[in-house]
Amino acid sequence: EVQLVESGGGSVQPGGSMRLSCAASGFTVRSPFSNFAMSWYRQAPGKEREWVAGIIGNGRATKYADSLEGRFTISRDNAKNTLYLQMDSLRSEDTAVYYCYATWIGREYWGQGTQVIVSS
Repeated sequence: EVQLVESGGGSVQPGGSMRLSCAASGFTVRSPFSNFAMSWYRQAPGKEREWVAGIIGNGRATKYADSLEGRFTISRDNAKNTLYLQMDSLRSEDTAVYYCYATWIGREYWGQGTQVIVSS
């Protein structure tokens, strides 16, 4: 069974940077990590979960929520079965629980989330 485990969250001051990781496991030769499109979502207190960024299986195409204004970068290392989210110029409104999401041919998986707090 595929499992996704996020890490790298914590507290940071406004303007700072943070890198989140999502370690993925449970893949097989028939359904390798590189087949899965991956995304980051986030959920701020009192708000609905929102999509942040996505990347296709081979990593050659990415997409971002317009609200990020180019501050975040999604990437993946298929050799390590790991997804990343580099977050720069962090703002208080980026405070949320960040979730890793994987999907392929109707299968989808979520991580348990990692908390990011941006505060002075």
